[in-house]
Amino acid sequence: MKYVIDFKPVPALPVAGSADVFPVGRIYCVGRNYAEHAREMGHDPDREPPFFFMKPANAIVHNGVTIPYPVATQDLHHEIELVVALGKGGANIPLGQALDHVWGYGVGLDMTRRDLQGEAKKAGRPWEMGKSFDDSAPCTALVAAATCGHPARGAIWLKVNGKTTQQGNLADMIWNVPETIAYLSGLVTLQPGDLIYSGTPAGVGPVKPGDKLEGHVDGVGDLTICYAK
Repeated sequence: MKYVIDFKPVPALPVAGSADVFPVGRIYCVGRNYAEHAREMGHDPDREPPFFFMKPANAIVHNGVTIPYPVATQDLHHEIELVVALGKGGANIPLGQALDHVWGYGVGLDMTRRDLQGEAKKAGRPWEMGKSFDDSAPCTALVAAATCGHPARGAIWLKVNGKTTQQGNLADMIWNVPETIAYLSGLVTLQPGDLIYSGTPAGVGPVKPGDKLEGHVDGVGDLTICYAK
């Protein structure tokens, strides 16, 4: 059997300290998962059930590269996030077993065409064109949980051109990683290779052509992405 059209290989992320790679299946993103970020977006941070949106796997961008500034936006925003990489799938995963499904972690950016997202919200339409565009999911090499453990607290921050714009702590998540996995697995059957972008702290803001973004999560790694002028 062969494909009737040329088709690119499965997107993949490098693995820290290894020549192996991690195949990327689906990318789930958690919306408004830090209270201060919920407030800055004009929403009540009460602990209501989490909600999710998706990005295509080929939106992945590897660490340390320069990428084109996206088309069709005048208001691109950065959102720094802890990325969770699943090594095992399942449905209705019990909370106490959720971390057993995690292969490892990375540092990622949920890049957002905020103007398109805002227009979609006002019209009651889906967010996809504000969130799920080309090169919208930069991510570092993944660190195996066997190496870094399961980070539940520690600094998460982002700098734009050397100036800190986002700063928070993983402990401030409204829904922590095992809770997120357990809840999401009640909505879809999770698969090995799925990524979960776990939400962003407050301080999201604009990115311009030529900007350099540097992100960090304690115990996981550092991400650097530049936008072409």
